[in-house]
Amino acid sequence: MKTYTAAQMREAEAPFLAAGVPLMKRASAALAAETAALLEMRGGVPGARLLVLAGAGNNGGDAMHAAALLAGQGARVTIVPTASQMHAAGLAAALTAGAALLSQDETDAVLAGAARASVVILDGILGTGTSDSPALRGRARQTVAAILPVLHGRAAPLVVAVDLPSGIGVDDGAVPDPVVLPADLTVTFGGCKSGLLREPAASLAGRIAVADIGIGEELERIAARDRG
Repeated sequence: MKTYTAAQMREAEAPFLAAGVPLMKRASAALAAETAALLEMRGGVPGARLLVLAGAGNNGGDAMHAAALLAGQGARVTIVPTASQMHAAGLAAALTAGAALLSQDETDAVLAGAARASVVILDGILGTGTSDSPALRGRARQTVAAILPVLHGRAAPLVVAVDLPSGIGVDDGAVPDPVVLPADLTVTFGGCKSGLLREPAASLAGRIAVADIGIGEELERIAARDRG
């Protein structure tokens, strides 16, 4: 599988974003389709409980727009904010579709209970815009730490990582802090990020599905240029 760096992804996306191409809409549609396929294996989308861990940036926006599509198909969606701000359009879409929003101050017990009751958890905390140190911090880390024990129980929820598991190095696959949700499926957008195939992150990525959002030719042009 070909892989790409975060910088290459950003460069490839830039002309499309400047032209107003709805890359987030494409990404969230692909994420919703992959998640729906998992839900079908667990009894179907209608009535299925979906927990969304939503960060402040576009990764959270992708997750919430996908959740809105799944709510429209009958899924029961709950959103957990992991930052003081949220992607406004994504949140509005999810709430309009019927999603519930938990308080940012929910206890660990409430978070664990919400996870235990869910069929699928969407990890939309951090994406390729992660800083040099990708370790989760603050409320995001507390939320993941509260949910991690639930994944070891019977009938544990499946975890779908949005673009990449939050807390891993996008390019080098580093995992500086063990508080990371191990994904059953990572739906990555445009191209496979280098870190997803490098240990120790590779062991946390699960099955990798690359979603075509229409930037493939530009991405490969940039990668070929960088290879010299």
